[in-house]
Parts: sequence; C-alpha cells; structure tokens
Amino acid sequence: MEADKKKKRYQRIKAQLINLFAGCADPRARMASIAALLYHKLEDYFWCGFYILAGDELLVGPYQGPLACMSLPRGRGVCWAAVQRGEPMVVDDVHAFPEHIACDPRSRSEIVVPVRNGPGKIVAVLDVDSKKPAAFDQLDRACLEEIIALIYKDSAEN
Repeated sequence: MEADKKKKRYQRIKAQLINLFAGCADPRARMASIAALLYHKLEDYFWCGFYILAGDELLVGPYQGPLACMSLPRGRGVCWAAVQRGEPMVVDDVHAFPEHIACDPRSRSEIVVPVRNGPGKIVAVLDVDSKKPAAFDQLDRACLEEIIALIYKDSAEN
C-alpha cells in the first residue's frame, strides 16, 4: 500500500478508536479493540495482538489471527527484544532474526511496539506479523505508537 493511503487508513483507525474508547477506559478491552480493528483494516496483517508482561514471561493477550504461542520465554524473539530495548522493532525477515520464536512458520516480517502504562512502565507489547517480507516500515511504527498510546490514556489503571 502506498504511504499516503496507508497513513490515511491509520488516521481513520485512530479516530475510530478514540470514539470507541470514550465509553470504556479498561486497557484490556482497548487492546482487544485495537487488535480487531487493525487486523481487519490493514491487508498485510496476518496476526495482530498483545503479549502481556508477567514476570519472566510475555503471556498472550487479546489478538486476531491464527493460534498464537501462549507464552514467550524471557530474552528470546522480537517481542522480548522490544521490551529489553524499550523501543519498537521492525524486522524485515523474521527468519534472519536471532532466536526468533516461530509461532506460525508462515510469518515473514514483524513489528513490535512496547505498551507503556501511565507512569511509563512497559506492561505489554503489540505484536504484528505479516506473510510478506519487509511488510512494515517507519510509517507503520509511528502510526502504531500513536495508537498504542491510547490504551492507557484516561485509564484508571495508570
């Protein structure tokens, strides 16, 4: 999808989420809505969902797509790299990423965005996989960061 069209689509998704979230401040409910809307509105999204930080694991949270890994062990894969670095990760070829965790071998590229609560602590990650190599870019990263920032905005669970 060309950049201008993709940016406009993300803007429409964000506006829709803002309206939806006016009626519910629960972070998990917001995560579920984000996963569903992104998965169904963006054509290259093969899997879209959240992993929740729980001690030494990332546990699967709300998602859309094929069956997911239930738990991601500490220190392995793109999701943990994003947590450890404290920043989004865009991976053009997941099979070339050291210690990639293949929940589904059809995944070829991935973007992971850390989710921070009100005080700024990472509490989860948004994980998006695509069957296409190099499906994600810096525009996806920027737009997803804006959308993820909505999860804890005006939430009681800051």
